[in-house]
Order: sequence, then C-alpha cells, then structure tokens
Amino acid sequence: MGPTELNLQADVHRRLNPLSGEWVLVSPQRTARPWQGQLEEHVQPSALAHDPSCYLCPGNRRAGGVVNPDYLSTFVFDNDFPALRAQGTPAEVHVHSLLQAQGERGLCRVLCYSPRHDLTLGQMPLTGIREVIDTWATQTVSLGREPFVNAITIFENRGAMMGASNAHPHGQIWTNQHLPNEVICESDRQARHLREHGSCLLCDYSALELDRGERIVCANEDFVALVPFWAVWPFETLVLPRRHAGALDQLDARGRDAFAQVLKELARRYDALFDMVFPYTMGVHQQPTDGQGHAGWHLHAHFYPPLLRSSTVRKFMVGYEMLAGPQRDFTPEAAAARLREQPC
Repeated sequence: MGPTELNLQADVHRRLNPLSGEWVLVSPQRTARPWQGQLEEHVQPSALAHDPSCYLCPGNRRAGGVVNPDYLSTFVFDNDFPALRAQGTPAEVHVHSLLQAQGERGLCRVLCYSPRHDLTLGQMPLTGIREVIDTWATQTVSLGREPFVNAITIFENRGAMMGASNAHPHGQIWTNQHLPNEVICESDRQARHLREHGSCLLCDYSALELDRGERIVCANEDFVALVPFWAVWPFETLVLPRRHAGALDQLDARGRDAFAQVLKELARRYDALFDMVFPYTMGVHQQPTDGQGHAGWHLHAHFYPPLLRSSTVRKFMVGYEMLAGPQRDFTPEAAAARLREQPC
C-alpha cells in the first residue's frame, strides 16, 4: 500500500521555516481540547489623550528625572534604563572552551509614536504612521554610522501581556556590536538561498504566497502582510515589501506610504479579531550595518501575538516548545482566513 497524501488542514505534520531552518509542529486537532487554565485580564485602553502620570507623555517627568519636551509628532530619546551601553567594555573573557564571554556595546533608544497617549498604531492617521516609518529609517541611518554598531533591532511590545512597561504607544531601537542570534540565523539562511538559487529568499516567497493567496491577510501594490506557512504563534504575521529592499532607508516615498497603509490595516484587523487592543511583539528585521553587503537580505517585519482562542486565552510557549520545538494548534491558513474576515 502506497503512502497517502498529507492533508495540511487535518493531519498532524511539521513545516520548515526557511528563515531559521527550524521545523514547526502543526496539530490541527488540538483546537478541540478543553481549557481550564489561566485566563488573562482584559485591560481596557486609556481614554486620556494626555495622562499626567505617564512617563512618556509630552511635558511629563520620566522615571529617570528628565522632563519630556512638548513634542508634537514622534519623539526619540536614549533609554533611561538601557540594556546596552556605548562605552567600551573588555573585549573577551576566555576562561575555558566551555566558559566564554564577550563584552558588548550598543545603544538603546525609545520612540514615542505620537504625543497622544490614547492612540495605538492602528488608530493613528496614516500621516502619523508614515512619520514613525520615517523616524525608523532616519535612526537606522544615523545609528548605522556608529563604528561599533553592526546590527539595529526595531521592536514594539504592545500590551501588558507582552511585557510593555508603559501604555503610551511606543517602540524601542536597540543596536549591537555583535550580530544577535536571530540576525545571524536569518543572514545565513538568506545568503544560502542566494548562493543556491541566485535569487532573494523572501522575494521568491512573497511571490509564491501572492500567487496562492490562501495565507494573505492584506496587500497593496508595494507591501503584503501574510501568515507565514511556518507560523508558530497563533496569529503570527510577516510583513514584506514586494520589491527588493534590504533596509528601511532603501524604501522610497511610495514604499513608505504603502508600508504605513499595511501596518494600519493589519493592526486594525488584529484589534477587531477579539474586539480589543490586540497585544503583540513586533520587530523590524533589516540587513546588518557591518559593511558586508548582505545582497540577499530582504527587509521584513514580524508580528508575534500571544492570543489563541479569545481575549483571555493565550498561547503558552512551554513544555514541548521549550524542550523540543515550536508547535501550533491550528493551521496558518485558518489564522489568515480569520484575519481576512475582520473589518479594517
């Protein structure tokens, strides 16, 4: 008896993530299991345009004692409690082959998206989101000129569920002297694809997804948001420029406008899914600034939202995920369909 065809919507199977080389276990039947575990608190967003107790609102004093200016659009400042510092550190400690350490330099900045305390990314006007993208690009260029900066990570933790320490809509920009793990992995995989196929991995992938359509959430002529074939988080998405670009500063005005449109539409679909300000970790990945070229690098943004079944039931990355590998409970195709159904 010959092998039967794999049903990707019903059979337990695994999928390969070409950006990481990891396999993801997909278990579609797990959505039927009962849930008697932890229920998350549904936190209502602030209705205040300016919160006098917020460390990030214009004119307020931050926890470190500095008073914010009365900013009118985006506002960037050096983090008062940085995880990295710019001053030099000892280069390396090599006690033993199994006991190695390296000094690490870097910068940590905070980017307030707007002076409004009550507006999330999806609620901001397109002009405001475009200002955020322009600021990301400007910071990428200026920070990339620092001789000790070889990688720049832009990210946002939205919501208390994802560890946000302040409700004012904001993100962070961290730089590293050494390439972080995720950047090393994605660099290696994209470079390998370029060597083996003579083309960009994510250009090829986005074209394939646009042709098939089943995992697309939203798109315009220049950008696309989709649930990747290898998604781990329940409603994980990947945002890609449809024309090759390695970094934010390589996007022209049309590309930045298109990026803003897709970010707004995606955020609004997330918020509509469970009728709440949807929590997530979002990160922008772009080519390293180490001067090595990185021709195969394709700019992209990851959205990792934790919610699974409702506004109070989340996906926990524990047990098998921590000890064996990532696993998801319903298919990426089902997640994409749910997001496409939402108003934007």
